[in-house]
Amino acid sequence: MSTARGVRARARIEVTAAIKDEARRQLAAEGAAKLSLRAVARELGMVSSALYRYFPSRDELLTALIIDAYDSLGEAAEAALVRAAGESPAGQWVAVCEGMREWALGRPHEYELIYGSPVPGYTAPDATVPAASRVGQVLIRIMRDAHQAGGVAGRELPAELRSEARRMAEDFAPDLPPEVVAGLVAAWAQLFGLVNFEVFGQFNKVVENREAFFRDAAHGLARHVGLAGVRRAE
Repeated sequence: MSTARGVRARARIEVTAAIKDEARRQLAAEGAAKLSLRAVARELGMVSSALYRYFPSRDELLTALIIDAYDSLGEAAEAALVRAAGESPAGQWVAVCEGMREWALGRPHEYELIYGSPVPGYTAPDATVPAASRVGQVLIRIMRDAHQAGGVAGRELPAELRSEARRMAEDFAPDLPPEVVAGLVAAWAQLFGLVNFEVFGQFNKVVENREAFFRDAAHGLARHVGLAGVRRAE
């Protein structure tokens, strides 16, 4: 009995993977707004009713693809941090930024799914939040290690932003000073803005050497969050 269950479980994993792969192909060809369970089933030689046993709706399939994309991007950021383990905090920051950019350029349709235009009629559920936070957690880890190693140069905040900075710090980085968290959130948004401009073509006829431009900008963001001059922990 257990052998039969194992065979069924493996078959379900394989079919689920095939459905996702075909859906990603359709994303690349047609865009997320035109993703269709019937079209996916047709390309896989399945009847629609069979596919619905794996994904009861288009939105559930989209959610699975979004979580996979966020997880894959998060894994790329985490791997970049591991490779840069011997670098200074600023060097680790830049390495993670470059790892994210490399992933986005290599998988633009998946990147568009999570950071492009919203899909009409679809609202991402809370189930996507843990995967979506992985990149942010990597950046927080760099800041936390730098802070524990001797502090970071957080800038003084204007009075009207201080309560908001305290709230953000309490929500997701209570061990960091509020001014550091505010700078980190701003840098995180600017980082994805840089990647968006490159992935979606806004740098065409503006920036030619985009790799060097991005690296310099990533160093600038490291300075903005207070990592300049912070040495790596021994």
